[in-house]
Amino acid sequence: MSSLDKMWLSFYAIGAMFVCILLVTISRNKIKNKLLKFVFSATAFLLLLFGFFSMVYLVFNGPTGG
Repeated sequence: MSSLDKMWLSFYAIGAMFVCILLVTISRNKIKNKLLKFVFSATAFLLLLFGFFSMVYLVFNGPTGG
């Protein structure tokens, strides 16, 4: 994976974590429907997992040589 691809992956991971924060905040404070709360929370959890595993991959993969 090139350095540019790693940069984009890190941006996607940071964006996913930011969207996760927004979804959790909305589901806790604004939504009263239990099913919709669950959908928002589950989506936020999946985005958090994506962001976490992407960052773990980027950190442990190391820099690219060249």
